[in-house]
Amino acid sequence: MAIPLQPEGPAMSSAIRRGRVGLLVSGSLLAATVATGQPRSPIDVFDPRDRTLKVAVQHFAQTSGGASRVADELHSNILGGLNFSGIFTVLDERAFLGPVKSPRLGARATVPCSSWRQIGADALVQGEVQASADSLKVRFQVLDVSRGCRRQKSNQFDAKRNQARRVGKAIADDVVAAFTGRPGVADTEIAFVSNRGGSKEVHVMDADGQQLRGATRNRSINSFPDWSPDGSAILYTTYRHRNRPTLFLLTRGRKSPGRILRNMKAPGALYRGVYSPDGGRLALVMSKAGATEIFTIDRNGGGLRNLTRSRAIEVSPAWSPDGRRIAFVSDRSGAPQIYVMSAEGGAPRRLTYNGSYNTSPTWSPDGQWIAYESRVGGQFDIWLIDPEGSTNQPLVTHRRSDEHPSFAPDSRKLAFSSTRRGRADIYVVDISGANLRRVTDRGENTAPDWGPYRR
Repeated sequence: MAIPLQPEGPAMSSAIRRGRVGLLVSGSLLAATVATGQPRSPIDVFDPRDRTLKVAVQHFAQTSGGASRVADELHSNILGGLNFSGIFTVLDERAFLGPVKSPRLGARATVPCSSWRQIGADALVQGEVQASADSLKVRFQVLDVSRGCRRQKSNQFDAKRNQARRVGKAIADDVVAAFTGRPGVADTEIAFVSNRGGSKEVHVMDADGQQLRGATRNRSINSFPDWSPDGSAILYTTYRHRNRPTLFLLTRGRKSPGRILRNMKAPGALYRGVYSPDGGRLALVMSKAGATEIFTIDRNGGGLRNLTRSRAIEVSPAWSPDGRRIAFVSDRSGAPQIYVMSAEGGAPRRLTYNGSYNTSPTWSPDGQWIAYESRVGGQFDIWLIDPEGSTNQPLVTHRRSDEHPSFAPDSRKLAFSSTRRGRADIYVVDISGANLRRVTDRGENTAPDWGPYRR
């Protein structure tokens, strides 16, 4: 299920696609049949108090011989995905008053709801797994204990046997969706830059730091990875072509990897590219007459438009989720600050006034926040500001620098790089500031970009 981005060569293997009712992986459909009850109101993740729900996860019943090992792997990843969510606290099975093993879902077994209620469970996850030599079928259901063990959601996944890890995370994300209305992000990926192999290369890992793999191996300087909205490609800047900053593409699926915008008549060096929310346009950072400015261009290379026209340095474009606005950094006031302008151009509006050096804006997918890095004293911290500038507050502070924030697709978490251990590592944190987790452990790791939901 976790198909790595191919290291700059032939087009990547079959697309990872995840839609409303399934996952298409290496030509295998993870078909999902959904039956959903009325969801609870979304949790206020900004409340610093403990608001997590408690979930009991039974070991899934095995409906075929030889399914024991894959069932254990599935169970472990469901628990890991739920813990990663920050929404649920997983109950220790040693506290269960009900059975540790799930009944067969087709059986007319009565759920002893009072047994789960007595240990404080809000949710109960049951399921069954069937495994053959090369295939895996998993059915599960989520019960709302507070409503008399009413079924909140049910689902089925058909996958390859070696995809139990991803199936477990996908189940965890579905459990989060059943109680909050938005899926979790355990089954998503983060792209970032690391020098762990000696040169600065683009790497990809699962959101929790597992399954880390190199995506480039060109031994040049690579930076600014940016996922396409459908998750099928990563755009990045590299110096591999004539030792000049150039945009290249890593792909999986039908898109061709390699250098892009080959025929564009650029006024100067091309430093960075960022996908628009619909994937049809790119925001570019290019040099012009000795300064860097923000441009947009169609993905096919047409329609180049110069959005900023000043002698200031203007960098770090970030699209709003609706594609109508772009946040960016400019030193036109004398020091770097965050500005917002129409995606069609026009007069920009200054957004940040607190702090003498603010940069690296990123828009939350729900449009409510812009995260950015702000210099406080001698280090950078991560701050949140709403797009109108009325609320501005620190999220992550430390005596070492925290930089380059990137939101998860559910807007509940973000990734950032930090030197708090002496070298740069990637961390993830809830937007409440809770559940800080380091997800890299070797080399210098920077510039995270959290990918979209898999389709």
